[in-house]
Amino acid sequence: MPTKEIILENKSKMNKAVEVLQDELKGVRSGRASAGLVDNIRVECYGTQSPIKAIAAVSVPQHDMILIRPFDPGSAREIEKAIKNSDLSITPIVDRGMIRLTIPPLNEERRSNLVTQVKQMSEQTKIGIRNVRRDAIKHLEKQEKDKLITEDDLKNGKKQMDDLTKEFSDKVDEVVKHKSNEILLD
Repeated sequence: MPTKEIILENKSKMNKAVEVLQDELKGVRSGRASAGLVDNIRVECYGTQSPIKAIAAVSVPQHDMILIRPFDPGSAREIEKAIKNSDLSITPIVDRGMIRLTIPPLNEERRSNLVTQVKQMSEQTKIGIRNVRRDAIKHLEKQEKDKLITEDDLKNGKKQMDDLTKEFSDKVDEVVKHKSNEILLD
């Protein structure tokens, strides 16, 4: 496999790691309501585990409220149960087949705990990115050992992987800074 293909394949893996972090951060609460808070909650409905957005319409009518309208009003109790069992720490209110989640304001201690949690998530993502880099370099070294690429190709590939690692680590820092500011300032 040529160097360029190895670089592109691993760039894709690093990009996926950043996307996964962004999806996880949607579920981290800030002082503002967001439909992303309930995206990762799965509901036992019709014998299968389904995400809330697959069985209900989720909207944010106010900055401190999430409104969930199940497509089947009979599934409101299952959605309520799933929200109560989640780590969201918000009590759902069921009213006429709809579920309301009122987002209380965060205190300073909770905000700092959430920022710490976000930083831990970012560090795990960076570890994943560095692991992708390590595996790519091992692959390049094996290719060079097997005489499939030249020594110059190996050096160039290592440099490109180092540059990609820095680029994606910087993206992670940017995403985390944005989310931390959202938590602290809302």
